[in-house]
Amino acid sequence: MNWKTALFSALGGFISIFALSFVGQWSEMLLLMAPFGASCVILYVLPESTLAQPRSVIGGHVVSTLAGLTVLGLFGSHPWSLALGVGLAILLMQLTKTTHPPAGADPLVVIASGVTWSFVFTPVLIGSVTLVLLAAAYHRFSRQGKSYPLRWL
Repeated sequence: MNWKTALFSALGGFISIFALSFVGQWSEMLLLMAPFGASCVILYVLPESTLAQPRSVIGGHVVSTLAGLTVLGLFGSHPWSLALGVGLAILLMQLTKTTHPPAGADPLVVIASGVTWSFVFTPVLIGSVTLVLLAAAYHRFSRQGKSYPLRWL
């Protein structure tokens, strides 16, 4: 790891989070959530990893959010339901081949915040798709020698 590579990764994460934050503020739409910061680490440091591929990033966040929303709707917010939400998210991500570690935090965000079902569309779906598109564009035009994505599905 050299300074140029580290700076490249940091700049990619900066651009992505800034874009989501700026567009979200401008449009008055929630596009940002804490797990997206961790997604940027994987997207810009490990873009060739299976965990960074669009299916994993987008699918992992959607599946995990749906797990959290389901647990919240059925059981409410309790210490054990937070744990159940994370466990269910891990199970579902593995079964759907959409494992993305930052998405494991989504049920915690959902259950602790008591969000509604619209949360799966914004910020989760729109935000994760935007992150993937920004990472694809950044890697394509950066000339850092890393291909992203290796596969879309």
